[in-house]
Amino acid sequence: MKKILLVLVFAFGLFQLQQGGHLDALLNSGGSTQFDSAGYSNLSAQEQELQKTLGRISRNGPFPYQRDGITFENRERLLPSKPRGYYREYTVDTPGLSHRGPRRVVTGGNPPVEFYYTEDHYRSFSRIRGH
Repeated sequence: MKKILLVLVFAFGLFQLQQGGHLDALLNSGGSTQFDSAGYSNLSAQEQELQKTLGRISRNGPFPYQRDGITFENRERLLPSKPRGYYREYTVDTPGLSHRGPRRVVTGGNPPVEFYYTEDHYRSFSRIRGH
């Protein structure tokens, strides 16, 4: 019961971070999710996959890919310098692809205290706020 409540609180927090159903709102500022007249979220498929990945991370799995949770080594040095093992990476599914694709969430800390999103396989990152 405690785990279910934690998941619900986390999911509610993610919804509160959304502003107008745009990924930029989750990555950069607070807001609330907009719903259509039927009560469905206006989130894009990309945004829904990002939320699924963040949910899996908060529950510590299960993860769909064997490499989810491996150490991210920050070879590009685009994230703050931390000791080896500080960062972990997780796949964000890309609708329509039959492989992992380029999108990832990179977390920092154990348990995670920092969350970053890359949609271009580590060429750039956006900080996910609210975590």
